[in-house]
Amino acid sequence: MKASEAQIRARLDKPGPDIRLFLLYGPDEAGANDLAARLGRAMGSEAERVDIEGSALKDDAGLLAGEAASLSLFGGARYIRVSGIDDGGTDAVRTLIEAETAGNPVVAVGGALKGTGRLLKLALAAPNVMAHACYIPDARTAGQLATGIAREHGLRLVGGTADRLAALSGGDRAVLAREIEKLSLYLDAAPDRPREAGIEALDAIGADLGEAEMSGAIEAVVGGRPAEIGVELARLEAAGVSTIPLLRGLVRRLMALAEMRADIDHGLSPGEVVKKHRVFFKEEAATIRALQRWNSAMLARAVERAREAERAMTRGGGNAGQVLADHELAVLARGAARG
Repeated sequence: MKASEAQIRARLDKPGPDIRLFLLYGPDEAGANDLAARLGRAMGSEAERVDIEGSALKDDAGLLAGEAASLSLFGGARYIRVSGIDDGGTDAVRTLIEAETAGNPVVAVGGALKGTGRLLKLALAAPNVMAHACYIPDARTAGQLATGIAREHGLRLVGGTADRLAALSGGDRAVLAREIEKLSLYLDAAPDRPREAGIEALDAIGADLGEAEMSGAIEAVVGGRPAEIGVELARLEAAGVSTIPLLRGLVRRLMALAEMRADIDHGLSPGEVVKKHRVFFKEEAATIRALQRWNSAMLARAVERAREAERAMTRGGGNAGQVLADHELAVLARGAARG
């Protein structure tokens, strides 16, 4: 059956025997994985987690049902997490939902599953499956999402903090959740110790950097000038600036361009688009050049690559994460240069 985000979050937090499979799919992979992690937290830190690749289900229709019915090695809680599920896993899902018993919950993350596909049709029709489509939040829904996540951490966002957090995350739910977790720790907030969080607290944890300081590097990427990237990164490093806010600023710029590029794909001229989106007159020429250089597919790939580089850094990649981020910025600039 189809589930809203509020419904799926509530059931992932309190899984029960009536739901055998949570299916999370759609273009927002980071959001789907963030939701899937809720099941692990609900099961507890001592629970046994069984990871299965979606490709493994194609040749073993009984795998999911078998794992769901198996006891934990140590007799405790157990759950199954499937990555990259697609239509090839349909028979395995059918076996799971039709089995007589299945004691352990299953959460599966897929990509952009087709509504006409076998897997999604089966999941939406089954009463013991909850299926939820994850889409990249726009500015309005990202602010609402920030407010909801903050509430779970005992925070009440005030003074425009929700919108600021939404902008900082670039629409990435996983990044948004981590920023709110840092804010909660800084303010010692919890559901039983509610706190107000304002812009001052965000500034205190270093969650932002002025756009002006990063604009040179961002425009070098967008403008397809790879030779300038090294210079801009060296300048930011000398100033003690992390690459993380740079990547977030780049994502915001690319998403704005993607929205404008969609209008061009629907027949508007670049000149009409910059007027429609009220681009600052001094930036109109550069924006038009960027819209001519980047198509919608390029922008979508660039957003995902920049987000993955940011996630690599926030996972604690240290120097390796920094090198990866610098490399991705150079790659994106070279790609834009080729047009």
